[in-house]
Amino acid sequence: MADADDVRRIALGLPDVVEIDSDGFDFRVGNKGFVWSYPERLPGKPRVIRTDIAVLYVGDEAEKQALLLGEPEHFFTDPGYDGLPLVMLRLATVDAARLDELITDAWRMRAPA
Repeated sequence: MADADDVRRIALGLPDVVEIDSDGFDFRVGNKGFVWSYPERLPGKPRVIRTDIAVLYVGDEAEKQALLLGEPEHFFTDPGYDGLPLVMLRLATVDAARLDELITDAWRMRAPA
């Protein structure tokens, strides 16, 4: 079972990563976000930063749909992310090794060549 501390450890272990000051976690490489805390927005309520859910950059819509359809126990999206290559990951549903793979893939797609 992974958590926000695992996200931070993995992300900061990658080259050229910067952590942006936030209420949760927010990591960038080359000034591009690749993993951050889910800012949940429910109608009529203030935004809540969810550190138990990570937003991950996945590259394109095909990869997004593959993750959402293939592993719905781990990944989801919401209407605010329609058309964006981003998925939400329930951290408690994956182990640290899988989280490492997902974060490293997101970093690799966003890091400068």
